[in-house]
Amino acid sequence: MEETDKGADALPEPNQLRLAAIGVALRGGLRDFLKAPLFGLFFSAVYVAGGLALWAVYTASGRELWLIPVAVGFPLLAPFAAIGLYEVSRRLEAGEALEWRGILGVVFAQKDRQVPSMAMVVLLLFMFWVFVAHTIFALFMGLQAMTNVSSSLTVLTEGNGPLMLAVGSLIGAGFAGVLFCITVVGLPMLLDREVDFISAIIVSFRAVFANLAVMILWGLVIGGMLLAGMAPLFLGLFLVLPVLGHASWHMYRQAVS
Repeated sequence: MEETDKGADALPEPNQLRLAAIGVALRGGLRDFLKAPLFGLFFSAVYVAGGLALWAVYTASGRELWLIPVAVGFPLLAPFAAIGLYEVSRRLEAGEALEWRGILGVVFAQKDRQVPSMAMVVLLLFMFWVFVAHTIFALFMGLQAMTNVSSSLTVLTEGNGPLMLAVGSLIGAGFAGVLFCITVVGLPMLLDREVDFISAIIVSFRAVFANLAVMILWGLVIGGMLLAGMAPLFLGLFLVLPVLGHASWHMYRQAVS
């Protein structure tokens, strides 16, 4: 969406969704990906490259176990790799031409709008989650030396390990839920409308709580697909991320008037 001189848009009201909205969104996401696969592969490559870079850094430092909290939190940054996918879906929906210069220009133009503010909120929460995950490990596991995953996985299944995993998973789910509520409607709205990021977050929370059961299931679908895509060295995300990125746009369109 190109920058305009008009004032702020009116805030939309959340719609009532049925469970069928999830299937509609996924089918729309797959359809958009098949219509413009090169864009999907390009934008997902940025995300996959980031995952591989994290793996390389942690492996080189001999601290592979810290990939556990990072891997859990890393998919929470996925919406920002989807900005370009939102624009592709918006253009397909509007019958506009798909051309690289225009789409990349729209993505680049977001630096002068509200997306960077939203990015800071999410990144700060993500960094805080990594800190909390390290703290939980230290509290439950003490000073136990863990040199690498292959020799240390047994520590997670004995002593305080299971309790640590349970507590960490519960707290991590809380972080994931907050970030999901912030971005599921808020992020595509910033691309689609002239609103500030605080208003977008408010509308996003309202849409989630107006459709709590549907949104919980949608969040589980997103998390499950992203984790499955991360399994083979993040390579599955070349398919999963574009489909989910486009699907998220279609869910946003259904969620607000």
